[in-house]
Formats: sequence, C-alpha cells, structure tokens
Amino acid sequence: LNPNGVRIGTAEIYRQVEKIPAIIDAAAVGHKWKGDTRIILFVTLQEGHILCNDLKRDIKEIIRSNTSPRHVPAEIFQVSGLPRTTNGKLSEIAITRAIHHEAINNRHALSNPETLDEIMTVFDAA
Repeated sequence: LNPNGVRIGTAEIYRQVEKIPAIIDAAAVGHKWKGDTRIILFVTLQEGHILCNDLKRDIKEIIRSNTSPRHVPAEIFQVSGLPRTTNGKLSEIAITRAIHHEAINNRHALSNPETLDEIMTVFDAA
C-alpha cells in the first residue's frame, strides 16, 4: 500500500485487527482515489456481529494507536468471506482488481471466487 506516498505493509494493519475478537479475517487493499491511494479494509466478522459505527471506530482507533494515522483505512466493509487461493493464501490482488473493475486473471485459482462478486457489490454500493 502506498497512501500519500508512504509505503505501508498490510501485515502492520492485520496485526492490529487480529486483536479485535469480533473479526475473523481481514484484507487491506489500496484503492486509487483522486490522484492518490486510500486504504480500504474488508472484514469478516464472528457470527452475531455487524459492522456498526462503534466497531468501525474501534478498528480505526486500534490501528491509529498502534501504528500511525496513515495506516487507518478510509473505508471499512463487512463481507461474508475473502478470496483465497486453493492453498489458503489471501488474494489481495484479486480484491484490488475487483474494486477497480479490472480483469481478475487468477479467478480460476481461487477456492472461493464468489467472494469477489460480493466485494464488488458492497464496495460499489458505498
């Protein structure tokens, strides 16, 4: 990720969201926005949890407090799943391509490609 010209590793963000019990999984990607890049965070939550404003605030505060304000995502979206390869690796590239409406060349290599459709729908609705 490279918001405002600052290089940020996604692992720095993931280490923080892993501290939140309601979050099962997360993916941080860069979104080209107004000549720059902003961070978008997709999360899957434990059953019975929803991504309310309080949880969004908590996520942003934990990231800000333990990393920097530049690490804080511009937007956070709840999805039911995140795309993974058949080996279980998170496919951030597929998510990035999906939100930019670009061709997803490795869709056949994903164990759950349908998650990309949900990601596009949720992102486009915002």
